[in-house]
Amino acid sequence: MNAWYFLCLLSVVAILIAFSNQYVLKLQTTIAITTGSVVISLLLMGFTQFYDNSFTESITTSVASLNFNMLLLNGMLGFLLFAGALEIDLKLLKNQRWEIAIMAFFSTLISTFIVGGLCYFAFHLLGWELPFIYCLLFGALISPTDPIAVLAIIKKMNAPEKISVQVEGESLFNDGIGLVVFTTIFAVAFSGETATMSGVAELFLVDAVGGVLFGLVMALIAHWLIRTSHDTSIELLITLCIPTAGYALANVIGISGPLAMVVSGIFIGNVTHSKGFSEASQTTMSHFWHTIDAFLNSLLFILIGLLLVVLPVTWAEVGLGILMIPVVLLARFISVGSVYTIFRRFREYDPHSVKILTWGGLRGGLALAMAASIPQGKLMINGADYHTLVVVVTYIVVIFSIIVQGSTISPIIQRSIEEGAKKPNQSN
Repeated sequence: MNAWYFLCLLSVVAILIAFSNQYVLKLQTTIAITTGSVVISLLLMGFTQFYDNSFTESITTSVASLNFNMLLLNGMLGFLLFAGALEIDLKLLKNQRWEIAIMAFFSTLISTFIVGGLCYFAFHLLGWELPFIYCLLFGALISPTDPIAVLAIIKKMNAPEKISVQVEGESLFNDGIGLVVFTTIFAVAFSGETATMSGVAELFLVDAVGGVLFGLVMALIAHWLIRTSHDTSIELLITLCIPTAGYALANVIGISGPLAMVVSGIFIGNVTHSKGFSEASQTTMSHFWHTIDAFLNSLLFILIGLLLVVLPVTWAEVGLGILMIPVVLLARFISVGSVYTIFRRFREYDPHSVKILTWGGLRGGLALAMAASIPQGKLMINGADYHTLVVVVTYIVVIFSIIVQGSTISPIIQRSIEEGAKKPNQSN
């Protein structure tokens, strides 16, 4: 079965799981699809272990043949970030621009170093002599949060507006920032050259600032083209050029494609949507990108679950993955709580903000794609390939994040809503 046919099959499976979930489990769709794909993976592993079945072997081979790093980082990610950014209300974002900017940048950096430091200490305590730079690399890939699952829950439950905007804005921007941080540390770790502060700063700034400026330029060009067009189909195709050719061009010239997608999406969703599209085109564009977003999310999370089939898992690596779950949560709590300590000196916030942002800071496909991009055979630790070790540990953290944290965030949000209703004048 070739890769295209396999992705088509997975798309149908994801849609069937989502459809059945409406009547059986009634979980949030992302959580249901991820859980379903993990169960399917375990069944496939069981069948291939005890039965000589050509169909299950074909599925396993097809999963192994997929280049997850290429599929997500160079393909789906541009669409997902652009579609998510289209939904951001710039007026609401402006009210919390400093909070979102600080959390997206400083909280991501703080979390990266906390995870890296605790990972280094824990691994050495257990006899895994992993150099600090590689622990820091894991910290960089696991620190960015994924908004997909928790945002659906937050919107469904009508969570306090400010919390919703913070989660959405921070997670979209820290995806881009996190990828820039990861790329910078990756270059230092695998280049073989001595890192200098000026070199690292230059690499970071070119990637980040270049991505923002490129995204703005793309959005302005698309805005002009859409305003001069009177054909709805052409207008939609113009928006489609941004996460396709625009994202590819950003990667080719060596700047941050994710940040470019976020900036372009916010501009198109707020400026072009009202000034460039007709009323009918506005509705068509919203439906079009909602459909693409829902489809790619379904496909992404079933792929995440199915990775279990091809991971060369050992019990030692599983133990390290479980150990990293509280480490990642602690780093998230400290990185968010520390900046909120400063925020609360200037403005009143919902008392549950830090809890929601910590437990609702889910990890997803971006973390796995970054882990998968680490080259194989470059570093061996206790007989294990560093690439395999990081992928397994990341997978365990991501699955726990989506299934456990995603399915248990609702009570915290509900408590926030109930307390907010008792204090109608309180700032959320």
